[in-house]
Amino acid sequence: MSFFGFGQSAEIDIVLNDAETRKKAEHKTEDGKKDKYFLFYDGETVSGKVNVTLKNPGKRLEHYGIKIEFIGQIELYYDRGNHHEFVSLVKDLARPGELSQSQTFDFEFTHVEKPYESYTGQNVKLRYFLRATISRRLNDISKEMDIVVHTLCTYPELNSSIKMEVGIEDCLHIEFEYNKSKYHLRDVIVGKIYFLLVRIKIKHMEIDIIKRETTGTGPSVYHENDTIAKYEIMDGAPVRGESIPIRLFLAGYELTPTMRDINKKFSVRYYLNLVLIDEEERRYFKQQEIILWRKGDIVRRSMSQQAAIASQRFVGSSETAAVQAKEESK
Repeated sequence: MSFFGFGQSAEIDIVLNDAETRKKAEHKTEDGKKDKYFLFYDGETVSGKVNVTLKNPGKRLEHYGIKIEFIGQIELYYDRGNHHEFVSLVKDLARPGELSQSQTFDFEFTHVEKPYESYTGQNVKLRYFLRATISRRLNDISKEMDIVVHTLCTYPELNSSIKMEVGIEDCLHIEFEYNKSKYHLRDVIVGKIYFLLVRIKIKHMEIDIIKRETTGTGPSVYHENDTIAKYEIMDGAPVRGESIPIRLFLAGYELTPTMRDINKKFSVRYYLNLVLIDEEERRYFKQQEIILWRKGDIVRRSMSQQAAIASQRFVGSSETAAVQAKEESK
């Protein structure tokens, strides 16, 4: 190894064992672009190979150990120097020594806990990644590989409807109702709006989906509101007794599950915001929080159900065969 870079160096490549079959998911990066990453769920094993390729064949590479880490961390953009790690696993691949030729190392992190969903927001980023490192005296060689984690939920046991009123005394009285308060990310918000009293001239009404990202604690709390969707309910003046239906499809919007107090660092909440505008451009608001959750993959669930049914059939058929054999022996 030389101070001027004439010594041996190497390239690192991380390859997952199931890279050809594992599903990928789109995920937004910090610059707002979308890339595809390998998709994992909580409890899944992460395994693969670390390929170390020497750049100068025939020369040896001295090192102080080779390792791979699986890391889950939260980074707050206003505090970029500090990375808050909530998962940190390490596997040593090689003891200190020399590499005389390119080499491949196997690794496996079994049933890894991945408690939170991957998230890139306006002030915070939650990411999972693998990092392979060759430790050296002067400068380490390392390679990172990001993955995406989705958190799955089951249907909520309680999912009551939302009923609310908007009123201005002697001028306006509106009731609106949504069919439930918890929606999965590809759900449809179904509702109705009833005009009980209309004495002001409303010219426009819409429903907005607002995402509120909260980061920090105490005096250092930052709130970022982002309007994800605008849904026009009506354009024109309503009359008393009129009822307007609402059908808002969520699948077309960039939504994440609701996240509450993630590792005591940030939260992401969603609100339905009813907006009324009268002819004098005055705006009236009514806001209601909704819970968003990610539904499990139907194929994955049906396969597990099929396995359970198959095992039950197997147990049933073996029991029947045993009974038949008993009767024949009699």
